[in-house]
Amino acid sequence: MRRTFLLEIVMIAVAVAFLFPVYTLVSLSLKDPAQISQTPLALPDPPTFDNFTAAWSAAALGPSLVNSTVITVVSLIALIALGSFAAYFLARVQTRLGYGLYILFLLGIVLPFQLGMIPLYRLVTDLGLIGTHAGMILFYTGIQLPFTVFLYTGFIRALPREYASAAQIDGAGHLTAFTRVVFPLLRPITGTVLILNAVFIWNDFFTPLVYLGGSGFETVPVSVFAFVGQYVSQHGLVFAGLVLGALPIVAVFLALQRYVIKGFSSGLKG
Repeated sequence: MRRTFLLEIVMIAVAVAFLFPVYTLVSLSLKDPAQISQTPLALPDPPTFDNFTAAWSAAALGPSLVNSTVITVVSLIALIALGSFAAYFLARVQTRLGYGLYILFLLGIVLPFQLGMIPLYRLVTDLGLIGTHAGMILFYTGIQLPFTVFLYTGFIRALPREYASAAQIDGAGHLTAFTRVVFPLLRPITGTVLILNAVFIWNDFFTPLVYLGGSGFETVPVSVFAFVGQYVSQHGLVFAGLVLGALPIVAVFLALQRYVIKGFSSGLKG
């Protein structure tokens, strides 16, 4: 009984530690500048929504949300399509080539992408894709593909081979067996891949700042950064912009969170 009580106290403390930044963010977004400077941790008294309307118009958050959505959605489609098919090959073809490619993908996870920032920037510039959605989609697809392949490979290895073999006996080719039999079984890990990559792409600040800065196609984090200056920072607008920018990805996470643990546990069993 005492042990259970102590565990509950620890869990409550952990929950408070995780929820406190959320409370601070929402609370400060509902305060005017005077309240932010005088009582930053107190409840808004009275709350104001002026920060949200000002942030929406001043930072052009509408177009920024569209830019973030286009880049994130198209990148996810490319990652799921390429990553799942590549992982199917690596998981099912037991050759030196398959093993070597798998190790190469693992190296892509271990090595920090900052090592290739300058060559990648030169490549995107030479292709004429700097300041475009296509350049960002190409970047995110390449950067996140190793991680996506790693997740899919572990899950596919846990699936019985008999599913695809039965389809091939009935006359289906490898592509048909994968798209119609294997891929529908990948729903749990696909949810994991989707939410983890979506959170990374949506929240990324440095890459869009470098590739999209001044182009008119800025994403939400870059647009919110416009409220932070060297001498003056509009904190109320910053927090309001962060709340507005976080709402779509939080909604996606809440809708797909049950797939994250399920996908990880199934892949680890394999």
